[in-house]
Amino acid sequence: MINRGEDLQDLVIRRFASILLLVVAVAPAGLAQSVAPELAKTLPRHLNGYRQFSSLRPLSTVAQDIPRQSALTGVEADFVSLSGRRFTVELIRAHNEAEAYGLFTFFLRKLRQGQGEEQITVGDVGTASAISPRQLVLFKGRSFLRITQLGLRSQEPGELVALARLVANPLDPGDGDIPVLVKHLPDWQTKEGHSLYVTDFGELLNATGNQQVFQVLAFEGGAQAVIAPYETSQLVVIEFSTPQLAGDNDRLVSTKLKELWQTGQPAPTAYRRVGNYLVFVLNAESVQAANQLIDQVKYEQVVQWLGENPYLLLDAQRQYTETTLGVFVAVVKASALALLICLGVGGLFGGILFTRRRARQKTDEAFSDAGGMLRLNLDEMTPQTDPSRLLGRGN
Repeated sequence: MINRGEDLQDLVIRRFASILLLVVAVAPAGLAQSVAPELAKTLPRHLNGYRQFSSLRPLSTVAQDIPRQSALTGVEADFVSLSGRRFTVELIRAHNEAEAYGLFTFFLRKLRQGQGEEQITVGDVGTASAISPRQLVLFKGRSFLRITQLGLRSQEPGELVALARLVANPLDPGDGDIPVLVKHLPDWQTKEGHSLYVTDFGELLNATGNQQVFQVLAFEGGAQAVIAPYETSQLVVIEFSTPQLAGDNDRLVSTKLKELWQTGQPAPTAYRRVGNYLVFVLNAESVQAANQLIDQVKYEQVVQWLGENPYLLLDAQRQYTETTLGVFVAVVKASALALLICLGVGGLFGGILFTRRRARQKTDEAFSDAGGMLRLNLDEMTPQTDPSRLLGRGN
């Protein structure tokens, strides 16, 4: 006799197993579909000699060290080359170019700490890039890219760079330049690769050791900061988007610094407001050295009208005046130069003629005021003519 209860139980178990197998089979596809479509297009399954051996997935445990990971959109995938080398590609789409550059400086600092200075080379992939034997980081526009070679095979970075070019070429370049704030650092070409660019208040506190003076800042309105080492000291430049925000934060910082200096608590060696910049020097050898470093930070203000320029006529008049003045100065310079050339050539020829006349006078047996012409011998200075050589009357 068939036990209908057991048959029902077996049926439920079989149905549950079927559903479980279906979920397992569909899970990778569902995970791949959760990736943003615009990011999925940047990592196709085949890339000219490279192919994916795993499906696209959102940023996972491989990218746990990315700051503020939850606020970023990213995708990662594993690729294998024709030679058998395997790579993990992580692509992050930041909210703006400054944030993407901040990610680049963050990972470049980690790369220097892990690989050593001598193993890091500056690359030409993307807007800025850095390459080690096993890893490459770059940023281009709003995109940040990190490629890591897997396994223990050869550490020749040639295929690493080739894969990075294939992924980075289709990316939007944006402005195609690093933030202007970095270029206002003293000796920025040398310090660019060692600086840290931050767009988040928490990152600023972590990078500066949670100093109390930075805790009073109102880091809002698109504020950005760059931190760069200079010998034993550390330069921190914070840029605010408006003079009002810079002024408000300057007053907060000045009040806090007086309190810290009076009580002998840890504080920056020197501080100064430069335009919309708040400039700090930490751990300097002396106040004088810190102030000399701050003196090299220049704020360049740029004014751009969103609508029609109300001073367009004044600008045209100023441009016309400057152009006219420039033409007048050029004419005066040309005339003066022509006059000098004429005087120089005339003086040269006159000097040559004068020298020749003087040399000729020295060779003459007697002085003549006739310039070599026929003259009367009234002063009897000219020698008498030989009478024997004269013709007689009859001849």
